[in-house]
Amino acid sequence: MRNFDNERYNLVVIGAGTAGLVAAAGTVGLGGRVALIERNKMGGDCLNFGCVPSKALISSARVAQLMRDASKWGFERTEPQFDFATVMQRMRARRAQIAPNDSQERFESLGVDVFRGQARFVSPHEVKVGDRTLRARHFLIATGSRATIPNIEGIDSVPYFTNETIFDQLNDKPRSMIVLGGGPIGCELGQAFARLGVKVTIVQAAPQLLPPEDADVADFIQRRLEEEGIDVRLNASATRVYRDGSDTVLEFTNTQRVSAEVLLLAVGRTPNLRALDLAAAGVDYDESGVRTNDYLQTSQPHIYAAGDITNKFKFTHTADFSARIVVRNVLMPLQLLRQKVNWSAVPWCTFTDPEVAHVGFGEKEANVKGIEYDLFRVELAQVDRAVVESEEAGFAKILTGKGSDQIVGATMVGAHAGDLLHEFVVAMNARVGLGRIASMIHVYPTLAELARKAGDQYNKTRLTPRAKRIFTWLYSQGR
Repeated sequence: MRNFDNERYNLVVIGAGTAGLVAAAGTVGLGGRVALIERNKMGGDCLNFGCVPSKALISSARVAQLMRDASKWGFERTEPQFDFATVMQRMRARRAQIAPNDSQERFESLGVDVFRGQARFVSPHEVKVGDRTLRARHFLIATGSRATIPNIEGIDSVPYFTNETIFDQLNDKPRSMIVLGGGPIGCELGQAFARLGVKVTIVQAAPQLLPPEDADVADFIQRRLEEEGIDVRLNASATRVYRDGSDTVLEFTNTQRVSAEVLLLAVGRTPNLRALDLAAAGVDYDESGVRTNDYLQTSQPHIYAAGDITNKFKFTHTADFSARIVVRNVLMPLQLLRQKVNWSAVPWCTFTDPEVAHVGFGEKEANVKGIEYDLFRVELAQVDRAVVESEEAGFAKILTGKGSDQIVGATMVGAHAGDLLHEFVVAMNARVGLGRIASMIHVYPTLAELARKAGDQYNKTRLTPRAKRIFTWLYSQGR
């Protein structure tokens, strides 16, 4: 029998979510010896409780709404007929189809040693899992985050769901639901369940939904949710929750209250780090996660952290991004050869309908940071493809440096916004300005013409009165 206690790895990865899996596969693919430790489900939050099941559910809910809105495309409106449990089963089946990509069997076939159980440090160079002690030259902490349970009176006395339980434990359609939290998870799932026939109330402590976004973006999404029958309560700090018969009652600011059959908590994320015994490894951390430098090294330079446990942006794609940096940095023998993490152009998308996609600065953040900018706004109603598809609700806002065409931020609200955003992500990273974008050929008719139209707006700003006089003179000489 193989004695793992006497072996030394190039990298021991703690956590088999996105960051851990990417780092393990990348390192073993380059010839490194890797151990991967997971205490729960392979694939972590994204596969099991996050992106994959939520987007599968959202896609079903979108079809239901398309049937209700069929008159927009010349068909008779119809109320969708469906079995709620079958929709939930379909979501789980979609997830199961993707799951083998993250399975223990696949990673073992790649050459990764997979260990199941809780990991804890016993020294800066040793991790214990079960009765085995694993030693390595480098370690990666990638244990992710979990749903935050708010500290409100009565929360331990009532049943509730989080994103970690609702996809597997909710089978029968509830008549009503309170969603506590108006961030991306709350808005996405609130809209999806409302479209599946659940009476939804979103209770948000902040003065707007989607707090990182500009107010006009949040207002647009709020109007759409309310048009679909969702009750949105803002500036509503929850104070107490209790059961009243078969319902859960939530009290909030100014003694207001709402009641519903089920409660979904979506108030944020908490890092998974308490069981790791980071003190034994000499790794610094706080309530927001593990502290790292620009190279993703912890206070122990041979111990790295990636993903939700340390990233300020808690997305699957940023977990993947940071893990790739760790793969490079573990391999490099000198710090000057290692790569720093750069968060200057991080895209994200909230998968409501319409979607909200964002990269760089919005107006609100730019104003707070004193960044001067020029704003170019394109309504989707100006894009022919959006009009013929009856998807003209929404807009794009592009921010450039004052007096420049260099893009410092972009926000899109509309159908396929998450896909359309990437032209601006590439442009920001490659320092391609709006003027260049306007000169590039875009297929007609596509939604991507939105980017060219923003570029056209920028070019019009260059037609100053003096420039126009010069052009007028040149034309007069050519007649």
